[in-house]
Amino acid sequence: VTLNMEECRRIGVKVLGPDINESFYKFAVNENGEIRFGLGAVKGVGEAAVHAIVSERKANGYYDSLEDFVKRVNLKSANKRTLESISLAGGFDSFDIYRSQLFYHEGDTNYLEKIMRFGNKYQAEKASPQIDMFGIIGESSVQSPIPPPVEKWGTMELLSKEKEVVGVYISGHPLDDYKLEIETFVNSSFDQLKNLQEVKGRDMRFAAVVTSIEHRESSNGKKYGVLYLEDYQDSFRLFLFGSDYTDYKNFFNEGWVLFLRGRVQNRRWGDTDQLEFKINKIQMLEQLMDSENRKIIIELPYDIINEDLITELMNIINKNKGNHLLKIKLKNYKERYSVDLLSRINKVDDNAIV
Repeated sequence: VTLNMEECRRIGVKVLGPDINESFYKFAVNENGEIRFGLGAVKGVGEAAVHAIVSERKANGYYDSLEDFVKRVNLKSANKRTLESISLAGGFDSFDIYRSQLFYHEGDTNYLEKIMRFGNKYQAEKASPQIDMFGIIGESSVQSPIPPPVEKWGTMELLSKEKEVVGVYISGHPLDDYKLEIETFVNSSFDQLKNLQEVKGRDMRFAAVVTSIEHRESSNGKKYGVLYLEDYQDSFRLFLFGSDYTDYKNFFNEGWVLFLRGRVQNRRWGDTDQLEFKINKIQMLEQLMDSENRKIIIELPYDIINEDLITELMNIINKNKGNHLLKIKLKNYKERYSVDLLSRINKVDDNAIV
């Protein structure tokens, strides 16, 4: 699946996550020519459950809301485990409800469980309608629960739960929140490590998410570790021995987003003709901007400078004090020259860029 998704990205074909109103059991193409994940690809979702969902949709149209869904679908076939997995995979996202709301607990019950109880009661009443003294079927007395007012999950939490039930990241990637850091500091991707000879001796800097970890012990009793890493292009296993393991074992946490710096070189032990990637730095990617003292350059056309612009610029600078040098470059585009104004007093945070 991962290889096929990468190929789709390469040729510009969108691959969308599961959706309760578009997905079938297997992968399918929607009306816009986009590939939609099949519900059968979601862990814990069986064929009988998908049949119940799809057959009801074909018979009576798209589901308007989660409330409409639980009123109509056979909840014995599409049980609690099924709906939990579909929720985590993003199958109900089109209903304008957050995944965090579905799993928010009030007491011993979360919202998804409450609305399933509502659906079961509604269907039970519908199966045995109460008729009043005038022979008219009464409306259901069961009230649909109200979604709790909670914030969305953060990107990493949402994607890690999504990967648990689908096996891959669909709606995004853990590195998506670090575009500025990646553009500024990263110069390599893991697919380049497939041919070590081509990158031998090169200073290589990566941004990666930790997908799995292992703490091991060799036959002679020495401890070492393995970091399973993934970036946008590929995955990589990083073995850490000796002082490297001691220095960096604090970074052995699944879901952490790391910055790694190293170099491809000849092995120091064993077959020294063989090449290896030798790490020389690991740190949290989110802390990189603050730890690296960089120069922030603001480029402005000289002829737009006035008192109002200077006041606005100073307000931004004063609100974003930090560790980075600030330089203002005044450009005369017509005459093709510039003047650099370096501030020795004001240092700014990277938020000033935004």
